[in-house]
Amino acid sequence: MDTEDSTPYPGIEDVLSADRFGTYLGWAGGDRNKALALYTLNAMLSESLHLPLHMLEVTLRNRIHQVMSAAHGDAWFDMPEHQLNPFQSDMIAKARKELAEQGKDDIPARIVAAVTFGFWTAMLGKEYENLWQTTLKDMAKREDGKGLRRKDFTKFLGAIRTLRNRLAHHETVLYWDLRKHYANILQMTGWLSPVAADWCRAYCRFESLYPVDGVALVVDVPEKEAISISEASAEQGRIEPARGL
Repeated sequence: MDTEDSTPYPGIEDVLSADRFGTYLGWAGGDRNKALALYTLNAMLSESLHLPLHMLEVTLRNRIHQVMSAAHGDAWFDMPEHQLNPFQSDMIAKARKELAEQGKDDIPARIVAAVTFGFWTAMLGKEYENLWQTTLKDMAKREDGKGLRRKDFTKFLGAIRTLRNRLAHHETVLYWDLRKHYANILQMTGWLSPVAADWCRAYCRFESLYPVDGVALVVDVPEKEAISISEASAEQGRIEPARGL
């Protein structure tokens, strides 16, 4: 086990903090060079996932806005029946306040762009099942042209929101089943807009960065010293969604 900073970048551990680097050092069995390689891989994979997450968020909000505007007008989000979660009305109020502080008119397009991903994922919550049946179902369809259920989205979105939040805070995601979540992001994006999913596949670097054989992490499991990332992250697919993320 290395006991000194023997990496090609002396002093980088001090920048990252002992606690943060210690996680990777543990996964690397005490090998500092391997730990830095894992940290670097985590950073690069995190960077690559921002592109498909960006497209999913933009496509989701715009498709919801399009179908809701067609059915209820551009300011549909001001209707009480479309603010069934208290935090949604708070988000709309916050967006208006920020626009006013910037000296901008609170036109619908700016409100739509200002509210967070949590607002849009909340529009697919169980409270909106009736709205899904009457309006929101028109925002997406399967590859074969068949319709979708609201739950087809929500079964993925809880974990995706949590993953997005971890990436935003520069936290480790190596133990997640990233291949699965990347595939889920692309699938949902494809339901909303096939061309948007094609764009992601063309420009996202995730598949070229993710190791073919996965990532071996030394973990505290009595029966074996290391497990693959797909095994290590099996339970991460069942993370409960954090509200408002």
